[in-house]
Amino acid sequence: MGETEEQLVASWRAEERAQPEGWDFSDLADRMTESPEPWDLVAIYRIALAGATSVLDMGTGGGEFLRSFGDALPPDTTATEGWPPNVAVAREALAPLAVEVFEYTAPDEDVDSVVMPFANNRFDLVLNRHESFSPRELARVLVEKGQFITQQVGGDEAHELKAWLGHHDELPHVNLAAMRRKLETVGFHVVEGAEHVGAYEFQDVAALVAYLQLVPWETPDDFTVDRYADRLLALHREAAGGPVQLTRKRFWLRALRQ
Repeated sequence: MGETEEQLVASWRAEERAQPEGWDFSDLADRMTESPEPWDLVAIYRIALAGATSVLDMGTGGGEFLRSFGDALPPDTTATEGWPPNVAVAREALAPLAVEVFEYTAPDEDVDSVVMPFANNRFDLVLNRHESFSPRELARVLVEKGQFITQQVGGDEAHELKAWLGHHDELPHVNLAAMRRKLETVGFHVVEGAEHVGAYEFQDVAALVAYLQLVPWETPDDFTVDRYADRLLALHREAAGGPVQLTRKRFWLRALRQ
């Protein structure tokens, strides 16, 4: 006998969490899968780090990813993070590597509105994983021939959430072609890049709700299980209590400042 609607909503309510610290999805490892992109960002980073002397990691999250390169980082390595709950987490995680973490983000609606807290020509390598940025500011803080490597989330990823929840903020201009043009406008040469469309698969609506707690920017501002119970129940029925999928989009590029 299946669960009642009240039992389902109660089980989804149990997935609700406070704002996340860091970007750790390990608790969902056995409840969701995601299509891997066909490039190896870890290898790309390591190749670039091998020749770098001054590195900036933009949008370091809780410092988890950057810390995994601890053996390859030059002594002059700096990071930024714009999600307030993560700043202290990143500082603690990266302190053993002597990486200073600055609170900074480029607002999606106006990336040029906030100046990066760094001098001109400060870095020879800037790494950026899923963080907004100002091409103009990036050109300012990189040395001539300095490298910029970024992996980004496609701006219309998870578009299904609009149908399911009635609202989903999207940035359709965030794609490889548009980012290439913007970088070239301020003097970069894009050397290589690619994009990939895949999927996230969640074993059920409960797993989706757990995932949405970790990416609150993907949901309406007023999202809670109780407020959206009817929509979640409709999705549960549509999926027959089984897996649900979201579109996953990634792209990456490597550019040189001319």
